[in-house]
Amino acid sequence: MLRIFHFTVSIIMLTILSLLINNNLNKIRPKFIIQLLIIEIILAYLFLHSQIGLYFTKYIIFFFDQILIFTTIGTNFIFGNMNKEGIAYFFLNVLCPIILISAIIGVLKYVRVLSFIVITFGSILAKISGMGKLESFNVISSLILGQSENFILYKDVLKKISENRIYTMAVTAMSTASLSVIGAYTKMLDTKYVIAALILNMFSTFIILSISNPYQINDVKDIKINIFQNKKQSFFEILGEYILIGFNIVMIISAMLIAFIALISAIDTMFKSFLGITFQEILGYLFLPIVWIIGIPTNEALQVSKIMAIKLLTNEFIAMTELQKISQNLSTNTIGIVSIFLTSFANFSSIGIIIGTIKFLNKEKGNILSQYSLKLIYNSTLINLLSTTVAALII
Repeated sequence: MLRIFHFTVSIIMLTILSLLINNNLNKIRPKFIIQLLIIEIILAYLFLHSQIGLYFTKYIIFFFDQILIFTTIGTNFIFGNMNKEGIAYFFLNVLCPIILISAIIGVLKYVRVLSFIVITFGSILAKISGMGKLESFNVISSLILGQSENFILYKDVLKKISENRIYTMAVTAMSTASLSVIGAYTKMLDTKYVIAALILNMFSTFIILSISNPYQINDVKDIKINIFQNKKQSFFEILGEYILIGFNIVMIISAMLIAFIALISAIDTMFKSFLGITFQEILGYLFLPIVWIIGIPTNEALQVSKIMAIKLLTNEFIAMTELQKISQNLSTNTIGIVSIFLTSFANFSSIGIIIGTIKFLNKEKGNILSQYSLKLIYNSTLINLLSTTVAALII
């Protein structure tokens, strides 16, 4: 009964917080929201208490492990033994694979496989979520390709996407985690929770955005699938184009990460110097009541809220490392709940990555998203909190 109480209060809290940034209450469709929440709870039970999704995900992880192996062959040719010596690990093992993934996207576009995927997955998820096919497929493509690589897929249609829809796509990309980094996650967290988080975040995205950014897309207004078909370009033209796009995005992400992480560190230092407490610690205390409402025991709540603040300000990898350090002080259930929250790209540095990527692909849309920077992180955090709430009910 206590779990149901915390779940109910959490749902009410997240609904109110989502409504605070809603500009069109009349567009909210409760039927789809309730339907999605029921499906999410059922899936949470299946993935947290069975092996159903584990085997499938392992095959996907194997595929991306192969991508990393092939990328390593290329990076070793250029950078020598830096990879073997553990130098520039993030750049070589997380960013450089983007170039190969971008090339694969170009190939899939050339053979028109992407159009088929959009039709299939977009149609199914659109019926469940009540959103357009583009938004529905974007959830899947963000999960498969990652928050930056994902937008390469929409390079040719970005100019045709409305402000509401590009915002939804950006929030979706921030709220999920890429399969390309799942292997790294599972080395730091229990695989079961990582897999569950991937699925829960998909449905939480639809639910929260259906409240905070509702709109309706009919067949007339939806993006036509023939936009995804390639123009009169040869195979090698498309391949070269997408390789260069991948490279440019790697450079953009690198610059954005350097700037954002350095800036946050500087802010923390200033807060510590003048107030005797870091900005990160302040956020930890702000998260404290939310953490308790979700269902974390009182004696563990402060430690968990600080971990959440670390993830929000820096990235999930640093937060996962901190969780490992204090895991012996936390219960198994709490570790599982926190693991769900940490498995996503929702942090301040992701704002720079997504806006930078979209601005490179389409300057106008990038500038539009820049106006919603804080709203992006606010919305994506609510999505992760909803996934965490559902997990807390089930775990």
